[in-house]
Parts: sequence; structure tokens; C-alpha cells
Amino acid sequence: MADEVIVDALPYIDHGYDDVGVRESALAMVEEECRRYRPTKNYLDHLPLPASSPFETPLMINEFERIQNRLPMETLSMKRYELPPPPSGKLSEVSAWQESIENSMAQLEHQWVRSLNLELMLDYGTEAWKSYLEVFTAMQAKAQIQLQQLKKDMQDVNWQRKQAQTQAGEKLRALEAHWVLLVSKNYEIETECVELEKVVQAAREQLEKLAPTAENAPTPPPEQTNGHATEDQGNGNDEAMEEDGVEAETHADEVRGESNEDGVANESS
Repeated sequence: MADEVIVDALPYIDHGYDDVGVRESALAMVEEECRRYRPTKNYLDHLPLPASSPFETPLMINEFERIQNRLPMETLSMKRYELPPPPSGKLSEVSAWQESIENSMAQLEHQWVRSLNLELMLDYGTEAWKSYLEVFTAMQAKAQIQLQQLKKDMQDVNWQRKQAQTQAGEKLRALEAHWVLLVSKNYEIETECVELEKVVQAAREQLEKLAPTAENAPTPPPEQTNGHATEDQGNGNDEAMEEDGVEAETHADEVRGESNEDGVANESS
């Protein structure tokens, strides 16, 4: 994990690529990677050999065997283009003269074919060339259309990449500003906490200074304390008795009211 390099470059929003030393640093990193890379003798050892035998012709097989045996390639024979007479030792042989005659007939036929091709070229060569140029022009126009489409696709890809990187850059800048704000707030909170700790420490020191004074203060006599308690209890009993008297008077009034209502009812009957 320590040797991994994460590519996080955003060339559309990053700056500083043209600064002094940036190119040299990049080249140094490439050279370091090249020094650490140790290619094997054959990096395709883990792959099976391709099956080329179905595509080999007899001519290819013979040529591969010649190359494997390191034999020289046969030179091109120009004998068919020559008209040699029979050797001096075979001037009296009919077969030698027959071979020479067949060779001359082949040469004559070859020259006749060449003259025929020249005549055909004179008659139809111009139109054939025009037709070829038309086909070639159509192919060129089609290739130009494909090229323009590829350029447009590349431009679209670059535009999408630029738009994505621009949006990512705005988000990164917003996150960076938010991070700076949070760091500033944390710093302010830490500063306030330090100040509060100082205040708390000062208050503790002040309380520690006042604690011996409170311990040395005189306590009230026990009689006075008991007297106050008795007086408080007496006041509480008086209030309870007054509440009981009020409740008794209220109950008596209710009884009198009920008696009067009964008397009025009897007189009416």
C-alpha cells in the first residue's frame, strides 16, 4: 500500500503544471519506475501457444522449415525470360532444340500478352482510372466523415471530462472552505475552552482561599437553635388549630341551612 500511487490529477482545474521543476520531477518519477520494473525474458510464458497450423499452407510450411534449418532462400530464376540456344554439346540433340523452341514460344506469348495489355490500357485505361478515382474519392469522403465524427466524439468526451472536473472542482473548493470554517470554529472553541478552564481554575483557587474562613466562623448556641425550633413548631400548631376551627364553623352553617330547609318544607305541607 505504501508504494501505490493514486492518480488524482484534475488538469482542467489544477494549476502549476508549468511551474519550474514540475516537468523534471515527473521525468524523474518515470525514470524511477523504469529502473524498478524488471521485465521477464518472455512475459507471455503463462499464455498457451496460438494454434497457427490450420492457417499454414504447404508453401508456408516449407518456408518455415527452411528458416528453422537456416538455409538460404532460393534466388529468383530468370531463365524463363532468356532465349539461350542449346548447349554446344547438345547441338545434335532434338530434345535440346525442342526445349529451346518451347522457351521461345513462351517468351513470344508473354510479349503478345504485354502488347495486348497495352492496347487494352490505351482503349479503357482512362475510363478505368476515372472510375478508380471516383471510388477513391468516395472512400476518402467517407473516411473524412468518420474522421469528423471521431473528432466530435473526442470533443464530447473532453467536454464531459471538463464539465465533470469543473463540478468536482467547485465541490472540492466548497468542501475546502467548509473544512477551513470548521477548523476555525474548532480553534475558537478550543480557545474558549482554555479561557473557561482558566476561569474555573481561578474560581477553585478563590474557593480554596475562602474555605478556611468559613470553617473558622462561630456557630450559634444550642439554646437559641432549640428556641427557634420550638417557636416554629408552636406557630405550626396554631395555624392547624385555626384551620380546624374554620372547618367546624363551615360544617355548622351547612347543618343549619339544611334544618331551615326542612322546616320550610314542613310548614308548606
